[in-house]
Amino acid sequence: MAFDTGIEKCVRRQVPLAPYTWFRLGGPAEYFAEPATQDELQTIVRRAKSEGLGVRMLGGGSNVLVGEAGVKGVVIHLSAPVFSEIAVDGKSLVAGAGAKLGHAVDKAVAAGLAGLESLVGIPGTVGGALRGNAGSRSGDIGQWTAQAVVMNNDGEIIARRREELVFSYRESSLDELVILSAKFELEQDDPADLTKRMQQQWIVKKAKTPLGHQATGVIFRNPRGMSAGDLIENAGLKGARVGGAEVSDRHANFIVADEKATSQDIIRLIEHIRGRVQERLGVELETELKIW
Repeated sequence: MAFDTGIEKCVRRQVPLAPYTWFRLGGPAEYFAEPATQDELQTIVRRAKSEGLGVRMLGGGSNVLVGEAGVKGVVIHLSAPVFSEIAVDGKSLVAGAGAKLGHAVDKAVAAGLAGLESLVGIPGTVGGALRGNAGSRSGDIGQWTAQAVVMNNDGEIIARRREELVFSYRESSLDELVILSAKFELEQDDPADLTKRMQQQWIVKKAKTPLGHQATGVIFRNPRGMSAGDLIENAGLKGARVGGAEVSDRHANFIVADEKATSQDIIRLIEHIRGRVQERLGVELETELKIW
């Protein structure tokens, strides 16, 4: 029996992944799944395990680079409304993993709940933000997370309480296959003051990042106590180019891909940057970008 037998309504074959990523590059997924319900998601996960197929979760695509050969196995995209619901109850906000992080931030601020506003301008979904503990200098998403509901590769659904969760710099202990939703315990504040603070942070961040129409992505984690962008700039790499990939002239920790770029161009430029920073500054950079 083929993997997609009986679930063709939510699973397609050989779907190009480029339109789902910020770099707009890369080949197709062998199977691309967009379940409409939690039951369909469980069926896909359990079927993949029984067929011995690898499974990858694709969120907003802001930190993923897909190779030209594409991806074997199953890529799951939680695009259905049931995975993107956001609700406020008192000082708590519950958000589905498929919700855009920006929407969760806006909802919290409108409700007069402080905590998440420092995440304004960070792309991607709530699920991706939780897995990588997204944050800024003002704080990260982990410090406000009270519970996360996850699904393991057996299709079992588990609620993980705060005391079971560990968050560190751009990492979390949420290593199950799927993050379904999270509950955030926030602090009451004046919505007008929150909006003003959020807008100020947004303006600062936008001034330092590539333009919205560019195919781009953040590449490296910041080493402890240092800025990856500053290190790359100090190594003389701002504007460095390999093929159609170039280090952004607005922020050196971004690579911008032009219309002729390939995934391999970006990979080669990443290695060039890493080698030059190591050679000139003695710092080994670690990629934040996930390469499939």
